[in-house]
Amino acid sequence: MSRPDSRVQDSMLRLLGIMRRLRDPSAGCPWDREQTFASIASYTIEEAYEVADAIARGQPADIESELGDLLFQVVFHAQMGEERGWFDFASVADAISEKLTVRHPHVFADAGQGSKAELTRAWEDQKARERAARGAQPGSGEATSELADVPLALPALARAAKLGKRAGRVGFDWPDAGGVRAKIEEELQEVAAADDGDRPGELGDLLFAVANWARHLGADPEEALRLANAKFERRFRAMEELARGRSLRLGQLDAAAWDGLWNEVKKLEKSGES
Repeated sequence: MSRPDSRVQDSMLRLLGIMRRLRDPSAGCPWDREQTFASIASYTIEEAYEVADAIARGQPADIESELGDLLFQVVFHAQMGEERGWFDFASVADAISEKLTVRHPHVFADAGQGSKAELTRAWEDQKARERAARGAQPGSGEATSELADVPLALPALARAAKLGKRAGRVGFDWPDAGGVRAKIEEELQEVAAADDGDRPGELGDLLFAVANWARHLGADPEEALRLANAKFERRFRAMEELARGRSLRLGQLDAAAWDGLWNEVKKLEKSGES
């Protein structure tokens, strides 16, 4: 049996070889050959979500499979970068290795362990220095900003929390969770008072405030909404089962009937938890 590091090397070389073959101008796959960074970006995002979904379902085999799909996306992008002379898989791996080493001086240098809060602050400070360095590079096309490199492709709720966190690093933030709660009350009134044309913007302001309220409460708003979605889906499916078991036609149920089924499902869930 080969050593673990040899197995990893063999597996990666095989995967990289497969990717090169798929992109081969004469013998490769027509679909793979025509792809660009932009055309597969959505697939990369989708695969990351599928990893998160497999983790949430607690299925090790699915996690393994979805991680493979996500790794393939990294290899795909690296191959296209190599074809353009920009970078390759090795330089991508070297770059993240260097970044992790620099960001963990308490592990790889004599910086001392420190508390969790101190380590988090040191991590954020290092990232801020990296953003500033990128902004200072001639031709980088990126102005130095605390909000630099917050990905546009992030889900809007997660991006709202991240933008708020970044702004808070330089003092532009609510003092505490109570301050955000007051802002939410204000935004609720503005939504109610808005006309049809202004309402989407006011609703956006409300959602932005809610995302940052979650941040102040120590919760991930994206994860919170994901849990709420799962709860709603679970309860709605349970209501459908109850209705079908009683030969009720779903489309003919009135609001009171739906409300009764919903409360019944909630009671069943609570009794099952006890």
